[in-house]
Amino acid sequence: MPKIMVVIPTYNEAENLPVLAAEIWALAIPGLSILVVDDNSPDGTGRVADELVAQHPGRVQVLHRSRKEGLGRAYVAGFKYALAQQADIIIQMDCDFSHSPQHIPEMLARLQQADVVVGSRYVPGGQVDERWETGRYLLSWWANAMYTRLILHLNVKDTTAGFKCWRADVLRGINLNSISSNGYSFQFEMAFVTEKLGYRVVEIPIYFEDRRIGRSKLTIPIKIEAALRAWEILWRYRKLNPSMRLPAPEPLPPQPNVEEA
Repeated sequence: MPKIMVVIPTYNEAENLPVLAAEIWALAIPGLSILVVDDNSPDGTGRVADELVAQHPGRVQVLHRSRKEGLGRAYVAGFKYALAQQADIIIQMDCDFSHSPQHIPEMLARLQQADVVVGSRYVPGGQVDERWETGRYLLSWWANAMYTRLILHLNVKDTTAGFKCWRADVLRGINLNSISSNGYSFQFEMAFVTEKLGYRVVEIPIYFEDRRIGRSKLTIPIKIEAALRAWEILWRYRKLNPSMRLPAPEPLPPQPNVEEA
């Protein structure tokens, strides 16, 4: 049975977190647990996460960080923690219900033929919330289908997708210490590095719902930072190739059980 860890970064998601956790657990997937990475949310999300730990021991863990350092730093910290916990499969998703847990079983099934499965808005069958204004949809489509794909020569169509299912060996093969994006550019930096290292990426269509509770954290400065970051990423990883994957760690020796000891 593979060990599956769902990494969920949070900042002011106290209302969403318990509901999302319940929907994930309702899938009844063996070996699945949740890791909450909270950036000291003023609304008490970290406290809510601790309550979930007490109520559901072994099914949820919390990584408390002292301050808000950005989405990219939160995910890198969460990935490293999950790898240290010997997770076999790592899923990343938002806490605001823009990523429906109902897609997780298909992602796990498709991982049999891929290294990374991406929940995509921009492949056939993918959709965004009908409440999106035309300008918002066109900006998102242009940023994904045109700007970052053309600059970085990416094959993946949803370059800023934040709903992904990773084999742990892929995240071990990527030098996570080299990932420098703090904001939403983290998503296409990871996409670019993944493709440059030669990993197999598959996209599945998802319905991307607008957040149910709270306000979006995607501000104008974050969008500008992401647009400029694409050129830096292109230059910094220009020589990256599959031979530069980090080697997998040596497997742990078998441990004696109590009777053998």
